[in-house]
Amino acid sequence: GFDGQNRGNSGIFLQELYELQVLDSYNNPTYANGQAGSIYKQTMPLVNASRAPGQWQAYDILWKAPRFSVGGGLVSPARITVLHNGVLVQDDTVLAGRTEYIGAPSYSPHACAPLYLQEHDSKVSYRNIWVREL
Repeated sequence: GFDGQNRGNSGIFLQELYELQVLDSYNNPTYANGQAGSIYKQTMPLVNASRAPGQWQAYDILWKAPRFSVGGGLVSPARITVLHNGVLVQDDTVLAGRTEYIGAPSYSPHACAPLYLQEHDSKVSYRNIWVREL
């Protein structure tokens, strides 16, 4: 059927590695850390701020990339703040590592990488994407 993770499933991958879940979570129960606005498989959103199907959703994302030492050790983890449809759903959340479909998240050193929009066999469109270095 078209419920749970089978409804409007996509994701915004920061630096190609860390997923902010995009999902039609309007009256659509799924696992807590897999709903819209979650850091997929890590942190559930503070609230479900999803609009009804067919309406545009807005995600405002403030991203702080992880920092690694010259030797490759983690100096500071990634942090994210997210407003979903103007509502705070992630508040300076510390990520445990890269998004893993199966298994625990962890860090491995990497450089700057692009934004990646996930194609997950769902009808999802994106528009008005703005990226600004802070």
